[in-house]
Amino acid sequence: MVFRGTITDAPDFDPSADAEALYNAMKGMGSDKEAILDLVTSRSSAQRQEVISAYKCSFGKDLIEDLKYELTGKFERLIVSLMRTPAYHDAKEVHDAVKGAGTNEKCLIEILASRNNKQIQDMVAAYKDAYGRDMEGDIIKDTSGHFKKMLVVLMQGTRDESGVVDADLVEQDAQDLYSAGEEQWGTDEAKFIMILGSRSVTHLRMVFDAYEKIAEKSIEDSIKNELSGDFERLMLAVVQCIRSVPMFFAKCLYKSMKGLGTADNTLIRIMICRSEIDMLDIREFFRLRYEKSLYNMIKDDTSGDYKRTLLNLCGGDDDLAGEFFPEAAQLAYKMWELSAMAKVQLRPTVHPSTNFDPAADAQALRKAMKGFGTDEDAIIDIVAQRSNAQRQEIRQAFKSLLGRDLMKDLKSELSKNLERLIIGLMMTPADFDAKMMRKAMEGAGTDEHSLIEILVTRNNEQILAMNAAYQDAYKKSLENAIQSETSGHFCRILVSLVQGAREEGPEDVERANADAQELAEACNADSDDMEMKFMSILCTRSFPHLRRVFQEFVRYTNKDIEQIIKKETSGDVRNAFFAIVRSVKNQPSYFADRLYKAMKGLGTDDRALIRIMVSRSEVDLFNIRKEFKDTHEVSLHEFIQVETMLSDTSGDYRKTLLLLCGGED
Repeated sequence: MVFRGTITDAPDFDPSADAEALYNAMKGMGSDKEAILDLVTSRSSAQRQEVISAYKCSFGKDLIEDLKYELTGKFERLIVSLMRTPAYHDAKEVHDAVKGAGTNEKCLIEILASRNNKQIQDMVAAYKDAYGRDMEGDIIKDTSGHFKKMLVVLMQGTRDESGVVDADLVEQDAQDLYSAGEEQWGTDEAKFIMILGSRSVTHLRMVFDAYEKIAEKSIEDSIKNELSGDFERLMLAVVQCIRSVPMFFAKCLYKSMKGLGTADNTLIRIMICRSEIDMLDIREFFRLRYEKSLYNMIKDDTSGDYKRTLLNLCGGDDDLAGEFFPEAAQLAYKMWELSAMAKVQLRPTVHPSTNFDPAADAQALRKAMKGFGTDEDAIIDIVAQRSNAQRQEIRQAFKSLLGRDLMKDLKSELSKNLERLIIGLMMTPADFDAKMMRKAMEGAGTDEHSLIEILVTRNNEQILAMNAAYQDAYKKSLENAIQSETSGHFCRILVSLVQGAREEGPEDVERANADAQELAEACNADSDDMEMKFMSILCTRSFPHLRRVFQEFVRYTNKDIEQIIKKETSGDVRNAFFAIVRSVKNQPSYFADRLYKAMKGLGTDDRALIRIMVSRSEVDLFNIRKEFKDTHEVSLHEFIQVETMLSDTSGDYRKTLLLLCGGED
């Protein structure tokens, strides 16, 4: 095994001198924390054990107890944890996860899914030595069901590590997994446990490739469809670790620091346990996925001696680096390949209502708005639970039966965000998009993010319908409006997109190679020429074709397309290119990110929230929900409930959004 850690054995190591230095740093009033952290983070774990022994021999004291006495808070937890051996550190983490009331399932999943056989066996032995109990027995008592069974399998530390692959068994395992899940009603969880819990890493990677050919979807997507709860999260973690342990930890680290507050126990655990193994790879995968170095995220999210210690373990800032490590380039290439192979079934959350009666709905809406006061609940229940086509029938029936304009009545009876949301739902998709484009450009300032989001994510037919609706409503072409409100390369990108002329065919491998080469060569041109070349390809080629282009781009440049866009472009041009790349890679994930940004922090961007919830509810909002939960570890339903509470005192706006959301994940 090739170790790519940031912490290695210190040269000219003298444990007695180190022990004396630590003793001097802690004697007297106060302690020299900088001296302690610099020494501890510049020694390997094995060397730290020698320092502990030398400290006891020289001073007759327990170094760990002295450190606990002198240090406090997160800094103390981090330094003390560094002084334990990897096996005893893991054992303590598992013990803490199962002791007392409640269980930290995330910790159990992270440790048992990611450790190799020897690490697991050493951890089990350390647990027995430290606590006089069997780890397996303690975990069995604290867990249940298929989640417990898979943990027990992993705890044995008996995964095949021979590296020998039987091609026939690969095909058989792939077929067995398909038969155990997607092919039948119900799921044979035991088959998933047996194959994912025992086969070798090399074998399973080939199984996953074979599975995608049979199922036309990734094994991850099938697990999300077939399993649930902690068992689903555990199996996804196992699959992620089979694909790439460093990428798994990059994701865990990101989740530990994003949003409000930091999951310090997770951050400490990972930074310690990977610092001598694969921290260099984790750093590179982190940059690949999140467009920010791990170093800078730690720097922004932590403080004081705790921060300095973590940064020492991290070892460097990759935002200053250039190309990928070979392993990261290979993963970037594979990620684009997986994106191209995945056949995602788009799932809405709003469906046509059964036993639909437009006349009855029209009468019910009139009744809800007649007299003093308005029955908002009745309006919401009808509008949010009909398809857009059905709403258009209700509008027509309202006018035919009552001689009134439903839209005008709704505007007079409702107010603020509830009015905007209900009116948005009652408009046709083309009229709604046209209105959203108009809102993004009217008044002082332009909402460039909205323009980008709409034009990047609509297909040709939708863009052409929006153009016609805009012309009809505002007596001006959408193209001319864009040219009036934007400028430069950004304007040209939007004008290209608003033509609604993107190619719609499958990938052309030969042409994709040529396009990738052109993009690679453009990276060496001046910025104007580069942006024009990127625009000519990113704004015109079909999404399936662009997936192949971006994949081959990695091969030609040893860089991911997003890395180049971040480095070589700026402002609205960069945002537009990013939106295209992210939509090509995974459009529901792009929308999940947009929803998160619309609600996080102080204040909610209600216009963005309404726009996305209305426009995606009959397209792919269910997929967006899944991506939201996977990325942010909170359901979209729960996030909407919490984040709209301050802006919606009546709760009607929130209720409508939650009906569109369609359920709790």
